[in-house]
Amino acid sequence: MSVILKDLNDYIAPSQACIKPVEVNKTSDNKNNVIKIDDSGGYYEVSLDGIETKLQTAQITLDDCLACSGCITSAESVLITMQSQEELFNVLKLNKEAIDENKLDEKKTVVISIAPQSIASIAAKYDLTPLQVAKRLTYFFKSLGVHYVFDTSFSRDFSLLESAREFVERFRFYQEKQQKKDPVNNNVKSTRIKRNGTSGGGDEAMSEAKLPMLASACPGWICYAEKTHGFILPYVSQTKSPQQIMGSVVKDYLANKLGIKPNNIYHVGVMMCYDKKLEASRPDFFSEEYQTRDVDCVITTGEVVKMFEESDYDIKTSEESSLDNFTKTSQEEELLRSSGSASGGYLEFILEYTAREIFNVTGVDVDKEQGVIVKTGRNKDFKEITLEIDGKPVLKFASAYGFRNIQNLVRKIKSNNSPYHYVEVMACPSGCINGGGQLKPDEKIPIKDWILHVNDIYRNVKSLSPEKNDVVLNLYSEWLDGIESEKSKKLLRTQYHAVETTLVNPLAVKW
Repeated sequence: MSVILKDLNDYIAPSQACIKPVEVNKTSDNKNNVIKIDDSGGYYEVSLDGIETKLQTAQITLDDCLACSGCITSAESVLITMQSQEELFNVLKLNKEAIDENKLDEKKTVVISIAPQSIASIAAKYDLTPLQVAKRLTYFFKSLGVHYVFDTSFSRDFSLLESAREFVERFRFYQEKQQKKDPVNNNVKSTRIKRNGTSGGGDEAMSEAKLPMLASACPGWICYAEKTHGFILPYVSQTKSPQQIMGSVVKDYLANKLGIKPNNIYHVGVMMCYDKKLEASRPDFFSEEYQTRDVDCVITTGEVVKMFEESDYDIKTSEESSLDNFTKTSQEEELLRSSGSASGGYLEFILEYTAREIFNVTGVDVDKEQGVIVKTGRNKDFKEITLEIDGKPVLKFASAYGFRNIQNLVRKIKSNNSPYHYVEVMACPSGCINGGGQLKPDEKIPIKDWILHVNDIYRNVKSLSPEKNDVVLNLYSEWLDGIESEKSKKLLRTQYHAVETTLVNPLAVKW
């Protein structure tokens, strides 16, 4: 039986049905058995001697999801049973009961991490500023019993810094290989990179990494790559997304600061995208020692608004609460973002960082098209940015949003025809600001105008380079034992796995 999904747009739609193969345990003597359905709808297998055995219902969970054509970046939450506002309400209810019954050891410390794209979407919907939204969300969640509310712009700075360092490692290794081929010319003569060319640091792990390096912050793209293009995984950045880095911060750093175990924290992400639920459910982000996930639950922007409705809360007239910070020294009541796109600014920051670190070129500003050549493709969701020195291209980056552009990119890499060093890949057209979990405009407002409006609100927040975020820089020393320590690699980076669909259930295949 297939789980039917709807409301897909450009996300690979040969079949809009879940095709997760379900393993069927067979026995050698059940050929003559029959299936019986009782009055309550239960299924029973009846053997020849009349013995009835109740059949288990096949279940598909987030851990099972292959991100097939049925649900990549879907607006449907059919598979989501443990990732919803109801689950958060339930945890808060259990906390209240534990307090009332004086069972404080059963109480969870509840932490909410909010994506800046979600804040921008709510600000657009209710005609508020991002800072007003952040403060009012803090008030709202704490009135429900939440203990801490954070903005994931903080963890995104970790992700940007780590991604930039990872790219520089790969690019330097690539330069060394090119120089061995052409010792006369120290510069890279061509930006075209062969599929079998490796890049990265000198160690064994980085020798498997390749160029172009592909962004890893979008779980819809990652699931698609793991399911359908296993060959491309060595190209994908190993740096965790802001959501999962925040998970490491909360379950490791904050837990230690509070003197509690990670499994005594219930961590919720408010995200722009349904696929973030899949990301949080990855086994890579589960602690076997403490039996807890780095992010226990993800709710979308739209689900937060449902919480407003269920709680009879009016954000337009709400009181405000002070923003939470990770250190006592960061008391400024303001929101900050990195420069660049509303998908995180990976392309912009990594290019500017690399220009300085590798080529000693300063003053590059991709946002202002300063020091680079910007070329937009036939659709606005594909863009190329080139850094030239003495008229020769030395860095060629691109952004590819939406699966149409992603498929074209994959074909180029597979055919050894990619000219890029780095690509910011996002599953959603227009990027994260248009995530499937974002709020929709009123019917009278064209969707394109709405996306531009939300994007403008996002970009009106003050920008600050991750390299100037003192809190993040201090935590590299205090928490991670230094920038390139083993602990930083363990907590800030991850790995990917090609999904083998070896099981075949004919009933689940839709032709």
